[in-house]
Amino acid sequence: MLANPQVVLVAILIEILYNAYLTFVTGKLMESNKNNGTPSTRDYILEQAIPMFAAKGYNGVSMRNLSKAVGLSAATLYHHFKDKNTLYLEMVKHVFSDKAASIIGSINPNDTALNRLEQFINEFTQLLDSDPDFRSLVLWELLNDDENRLQVVAEEVVLAPFTVMDDLLEELAPGEDHYMLLMSIIWSLMSHFETAPMCRYLPGWKTKYSEPKTVARHLMQLITRSLKLNYQETNSLN
Repeated sequence: MLANPQVVLVAILIEILYNAYLTFVTGKLMESNKNNGTPSTRDYILEQAIPMFAAKGYNGVSMRNLSKAVGLSAATLYHHFKDKNTLYLEMVKHVFSDKAASIIGSINPNDTALNRLEQFINEFTQLLDSDPDFRSLVLWELLNDDENRLQVVAEEVVLAPFTVMDDLLEELAPGEDHYMLLMSIIWSLMSHFETAPMCRYLPGWKTKYSEPKTVARHLMQLITRSLKLNYQETNSLN
C-alpha cells in the first residue's frame, strides 16, 4: 500500500525542521562555548570520533554512525566537515597535536643529548602505553594502505617524534645514517604494546615487560649499544 503523499511531505518537512533546529542549537552552543572556554562542537565531534575509528577503522564508520553517536544531525556534521575523509584527517591531526607538544615540552633543553633522549623515550613510551586508541588509529592505516591517509599519519603523527630523535641521535653520533635505527625505535614501541597481550602467553614472560619504564629502559640500552655509547640511566627511569 502506497503512503499518502501528504503524510510523506509532512514527514520530510518535520525532518528538515528538526535538522534546522539542531543546527541552530549547535550554533548557540558553539557561541556559548567560546565564551566560557569549553570545547567547541567541532572538537567535541573529533573527540567522539576517535574511539569509533580506533575500534572499526576508516571503512567501518559512516557519517550516519557518527551522527547517532554524538547526538547531532548529519547537517551539523557536514557544517563542520565537508565529508568523512576531511573529518577523519582532521581527527588524526587532532589526536596527536596536544600530545606532541607535551612530549617535546618534557625535554630539558639544558640537559645532555643522552639524557634528553632518555626523557623523550620515556615520555613517548608513556604516551603509547596510555592511549590504545592512538596506537589503533596508526595500525589501522598501515593495514588499509591508503596513500593519502598514510601520508597524513606520517606527517602529523610520526614526523614529530622522528625529527626529535633524529636530531638527538645526530648529536650523539654525528654524520651517521640513523634512519633504520629510528624506524626500529618507533615501531618497536608501537608494536610492543599491541603484541603484549599475546606475548604474555609465551615462555619467559614477566609482568614488568608490559611496564612503560621497563620498555623505555630496554630501548635506551639498545640505542646506546648500537651507537657504542656509555649509558647510565637517570632518575626518570628508576
